Amino acid sequence: MFDLELLHTFVSVVDAGGFTKAGERVNRTQSTVSQQIRKLEEQLGRPLLLRQRASKHIELTEDGERLMGYARRLVALSLEAHSVLCRSDDTGVVKLGVPEDFDVQRLMTLLSGFAQQHPRIRLDTVNGLSVDLHARLEAREIDLALVKRDLPSRQAKRDEPALASWPEQVNWVAGREVRVIEDPVPLVVYPQGCIYRNRIVHALESSGRRWRVAFASQSLVGIQAAVSAGLGISLLPASAMLADHRLLNEEEGFAPVPASELALIAGNRLLTDVQRTLVTYMKQAMAAN
Repeated sequence: MFDLELLHTFVSVVDAGGFTKAGERVNRTQSTVSQQIRKLEEQLGRPLLLRQRASKHIELTEDGERLMGYARRLVALSLEAHSVLCRSDDTGVVKLGVPEDFDVQRLMTLLSGFAQQHPRIRLDTVNGLSVDLHARLEAREIDLALVKRDLPSRQAKRDEPALASWPEQVNWVAGREVRVIEDPVPLVVYPQGCIYRNRIVHALESSGRRWRVAFASQSLVGIQAAVSAGLGISLLPASAMLADHRLLNEEEGFAPVPASELALIAGNRLLTDVQRTLVTYMKQAMAAN
C-alpha cells in the first residue's frame, strides 16, 4: 500500500522543482523531504527522480512519470475525502462543467442566483465540449457537469444516469440575408466531438448532400457571429438564435432535427451535501427558465 504522506511529498517536490521549496510546502526540512523520497523509492525498488549534481534542477525518471499521475489523483482524493468529512454542510466549493455553447446570460443568471441563496458555497465553472467534460469528471477535476447528449431513446449506448435533464430542441439557422444554400453546404461548427457537429454531418450525409466546414469555433459567440455574417449554416438551440438569424425549413432541404437533452451528471460517485445543494438548485432554476 502506498503511504499518502510520501506521495504528497513526492508531488510537492516535483511541483516545487526542488527539495527545499517542497519542504516549505509540506512543513518539513530539506533532509526530511529527501529521506521521504528515498523511502518511497526503496518501497518501489526503483528511482523516481534524477538528481543533477551540477544544478538544483530535478527531473523525473520514466518510472517517476508513471507514478506522478497516480500520485496526484490519490493525494487529491485523500484531500477531497478529508474536506467532505471535516467541513460543515453549508460551506465548500463545487466545480461545475458547462458546455461551450451554453448561453452566457443564462449561465450568469444561474450563478448569481445560486450565490444569493448560498453565499457560503463557492461555485467554480469550467467550460468545454461535452466529451471534454466527461473526461474531466472521470479525472475528478470537476464535481458535476452539464452535458449535451441524445435523448435516452436515441443513445447508441447507455450513458450514466442524469441527476436532472431538460430537452433541448435545435434548429437549422442561417444569416438573415442568406437566401440560397447550395452544395457543398458551408458549415459553421464546433470542433470534432461536439454533438451538434455530429448531427449536422449525419443529417446532411443521410440526405445525400455534400458539405464543407466554412468556419469552426469553440465559443458560442464565434458560432453566432459566423452565422450572422453569412459564412455558413449551423444548428443552434432557440435560446442561442439572434435577431439577424433565420430558420431554415424542410422546403430548403433541411428537415427538423430530433431534440437532444441537457443533462446534469456526476459520474460514478456519491455526492457531498454541498453538491446536492447545487443539484437541487439547478433543478429548480432550470425548470423555471
